[in-house]
Amino acid sequence: MMRVGGNKIGGIHGAHLGPGVHIRFAVADPARQAIPWIEYTNTKTGEIKTFASSDSPPDSAKALPKYDMQCVDCHNRPTHSFELPDRAMDNALARGDIAVTLPYIKKRGVEVLNVGYQTREEAAAKLPGAIVGFYQQNYADLYAARSQDISQAGQSILEIYNRNVFPDLKVMWRTYPNNLGHMDFPGCFRCHDGSHTTADGSAITQDCSNCHEPLAMDAASPEILKTLGIAEQISKVQKQ
Repeated sequence: MMRVGGNKIGGIHGAHLGPGVHIRFAVADPARQAIPWIEYTNTKTGEIKTFASSDSPPDSAKALPKYDMQCVDCHNRPTHSFELPDRAMDNALARGDIAVTLPYIKKRGVEVLNVGYQTREEAAAKLPGAIVGFYQQNYADLYAARSQDISQAGQSILEIYNRNVFPDLKVMWRTYPNNLGHMDFPGCFRCHDGSHTTADGSAITQDCSNCHEPLAMDAASPEILKTLGIAEQISKVQKQ
């Protein structure tokens, strides 16, 4: 569970944009992915803390542009959020768009998605065939029995490509980073990396429990899935 919080309660939002909180930061690149300097001010108490990355030379942030922290510094993809191949394959498998019982389908799907097709037409001509050809060559008996599932998988993977890659616009898998979270892009870890410290050695925390509340660990069928009403859905997908 995420400790989301808000302006009047603790959690992620309160810590960054709550009453009395003012955060500024310096950026070393136009995409704001490299943040070597952060200033935290508590306007109620007057406390000011300045954090500098250990990877940056002293005083290097003085000449860099500085910005006040806003919602969009984390929620920078609030509408069209591009996926990466690994995450997109997981989502398609979870939805049942691709049969989870096809051997190595995720591995092969990620491989064909990462091919540098020059145009969408080239992707349409080659990507589904690469999936079909893999099973024809390596799992001939399986292909004979499940050619429809395999063809559907190829089309679903092509749809993933078409939703996320636009070669004519020079939009590839990692063109637009998503700063919400820290799984696919640095995101939170641009600041919460443990290397941004004050002069006295205090660091911006990287403790998971500041943002997350573990609800289940190492459990095959955790009770939380039943509480959320999705245990049965997951079971159906796993049986496909």
